[in-house]
Amino acid sequence: DYEVLEYLLFAAIPRGDTKPIAKALIAQFGSLAGVLNADPKSLQRVKGVGEASAAAIKSVSIAARRMTRGEIIKKPVLGSWQALIDYLTTDMAHLTVERVRILYLDTKNRLIEDHHLGDGSIDEAAIHPREVIRRAMDLGAAAMILVHNHPSGSPEPSRADIQITQRIAEAGRLLGVTVHDHVIIGREGHTSLRAKGLI
Repeated sequence: DYEVLEYLLFAAIPRGDTKPIAKALIAQFGSLAGVLNADPKSLQRVKGVGEASAAAIKSVSIAARRMTRGEIIKKPVLGSWQALIDYLTTDMAHLTVERVRILYLDTKNRLIEDHHLGDGSIDEAAIHPREVIRRAMDLGAAAMILVHNHPSGSPEPSRADIQITQRIAEAGRLLGVTVHDHVIIGREGHTSLRAKGLI
């Protein structure tokens, strides 16, 4: 991983030795993905990383997100599941806060909206089933996929994750909106509540 960073940094530091900086970044953030997902101020705390280097790293991070997002736009999400997981993992696996998103889908399971619901734990205070379903109705969505990350790294669902998913799925059933899945993203992988038989 540090070799990829070394080449990237060379564009921002053309006459400098980028190998020690790349190694320091990997040591600080744990992996290439950790570096790409770090905020610019944190990157600049590493010796040798200036504003230009941080901007180069963030540009690559943005490009990677847009590339993976492009793989799921206008395609049936359920038909390109791995592309969806890649997009979500790139975007969420290394976040330091828990983020909740709802992917609203049309009748052909194409993405209508990737809605950032909020940051914080997924519990009754953070997600209101009524608001999630109301947003689906406003968008004319036929289905949705709930998504959130676990900053701890483990994608295993908590009791609160399971309960809120079941409440939203039940509310959706009453109004004709299907909850296809609830995907939990972590550095250690992802978990599908549907695959676990929890929806």
